[in-house]
Amino acid sequence: SVKLSEHLEVAVVRKNRPEVAQIKMAATGKLSLLTRQLSTSSATAQLVKPPIQVFGLEGRYACALYSAASKTKSLEAVEKDLKSLQSQMRADPNVRDLLVNPTIKRSLKAAAMKDVATKVKFNAATGNLLGLLAENGRLGRLEGITNAFSLIMAADRGEVVCEVKTAKPLDDSQRKQLEGALKAFLKPNQSIQLTAKVDPSLIGGMIVSIGDKYVDMSVASKIKKYTDIIAVPV
Repeated sequence: SVKLSEHLEVAVVRKNRPEVAQIKMAATGKLSLLTRQLSTSSATAQLVKPPIQVFGLEGRYACALYSAASKTKSLEAVEKDLKSLQSQMRADPNVRDLLVNPTIKRSLKAAAMKDVATKVKFNAATGNLLGLLAENGRLGRLEGITNAFSLIMAADRGEVVCEVKTAKPLDDSQRKQLEGALKAFLKPNQSIQLTAKVDPSLIGGMIVSIGDKYVDMSVASKIKKYTDIIAVPV
């Protein structure tokens, strides 16, 4: 199969022609229209509120994307598109290099992104997002937007995202015990989506993030606490 980076290269080269000005104007018009539709207060364009609020620039884009995809019942398709793109960006450095290349004009990149989205059969909402990010010079934010959208989708499915960091990997018994303890914080219709990461600098204990809650029970944090106390002049 043709790599996404190759699709991008071909699209950029093809769009970089004298008649590209007309394409740029058309793309800009559509992207401006999308922005107005997402921001207007009229009933037909009312934003669909996500199940959780995600803050920051990435969060705003993710929430707008959730609203747009909800109206066309394409949430799962968009999530699949973003995860596919994220995987390819991580696996092929050329993809990210092309996305954030500052020498390619924004409007040219926007037209190319829309063209590529069509060729790889991305959902229309995904294509609109890529074009909008390109036009605004924010394709470098795509990773963060994808992560924010994943959080929203997890909440939409009743999943509570939990990240646990430990100094050493958890074995199956420890993981099950931890999941059982964390479920006590959930509502009856919720399930837990646990991600375990290893950070040797913690020395021992763990750091738990569940929903909007954060608990640092690491040995490293206790050592720092006592070190700070000792460092205070008497």
